[in-house]
Amino acid sequence: MTLVDLRQRSGLMFAGLTIAHIILISTQVTTARGVPLLESAVFGLFAEVQRGTTAALDGMGHLWGNYVALQGVRRENAVLREDVSRLEVVVQQERALAAQTRSLQQMLNLQQGTPLRTLAATIIGGGASPEFRTVTIDRGTAHGLRQDLAAIAPEGVVGRLILPSLRASKVQLLIDRNAAAGALIERSRAQGIVMGTGTDRLRMDYVASAADVRVGDRVVTSGIDGIYPKGFVIGQIESLGRGTGAYRDVVIRPAVAFSSLEAVLVVLPPIENAFKAPE
Repeated sequence: MTLVDLRQRSGLMFAGLTIAHIILISTQVTTARGVPLLESAVFGLFAEVQRGTTAALDGMGHLWGNYVALQGVRRENAVLREDVSRLEVVVQQERALAAQTRSLQQMLNLQQGTPLRTLAATIIGGGASPEFRTVTIDRGTAHGLRQDLAAIAPEGVVGRLILPSLRASKVQLLIDRNAAAGALIERSRAQGIVMGTGTDRLRMDYVASAADVRVGDRVVTSGIDGIYPKGFVIGQIESLGRGTGAYRDVVIRPAVAFSSLEAVLVVLPPIENAFKAPE
């Protein structure tokens, strides 16, 4: 054993004896209330430990209660979110049903208000090419349809049948770039031919430069093409240009919102007389 170790041991023994001596003295010294000083100090120390432990336990209990409550709130929120999602679906379904009901009511009003024979048809498909604007309806030759019958909507002219089959038909929309219809300006009776452009706008050709035509004028069918009945709305003049030669450039905004069409009325041919007059 080295001298350093002996010195360390001696120091530790001296410190231990000193602490023991202080403790012995503390047991003999009392406070003003007659309680031994050591007992009072030990009690105070353990009291603080108990206070801290109780506070920690209370804090943990509070945190646990908050955690349990939070989990309950989360579960309630999840249930509420599911309920809201279901209600949103129901609202969308009700809105769609209401819109469909309004559309069908407008179609019924048009059918009852026109003297023409018509057949209601639902659109079941659209054309694959954006340049050739067509839709497919759920009525065909089995329902009395044939080629070149006009299709209309409450807002105005839709187009004409170009390919009827037994139980379905393809309708060429008026905005198709190969579509055309005889037309006139409702206010001034100036005539021309409305042509499709393959876009959401129409143009009116062969309108004389001297014709009384204004932006906002309503354009209707003239009936001269033998397809579209006279007087059905095509759209409104959106812009006018000088054009070339004897004609003006006329751009028309269609009355029908082709992108949101759901149903049409097909104008049926008149019923031929069953009996002929005797010769």
